[in-house]
Amino acid sequence: MSGFDLDLAAVESHLDRDEDGETSGPRVVLGILDGTTPAGDWIDIIEAGNVLVLDINGDLNELAAGFAREIKEDGGTLIRFRGFLIVTPPGIVVDTDRLRP
Repeated sequence: MSGFDLDLAAVESHLDRDEDGETSGPRVVLGILDGTTPAGDWIDIIEAGNVLVLDINGDLNELAAGFAREIKEDGGTLIRFRGFLIVTPPGIVVDTDRLRP
């Protein structure tokens, strides 16, 4: 196998960063949906253009009631996959074609 030279420091210098030094742009945010996080926090994450992957810890309908409708009405997507809720902002499609049995 031939080696290659990957200069991660050079790559990092090309990333967009905000004033706090954080990488800007959409992120995938992992969390636990257990009722302890206010619904507004989940909505803010989606409105910022990020994707949520939430481990469901309880009754999904009850836990997502505070934010699901608003996200769907704004054009976002909510999909349950195994024990997770995947929430995307408008414009990000979740492709489920490969999930056919």
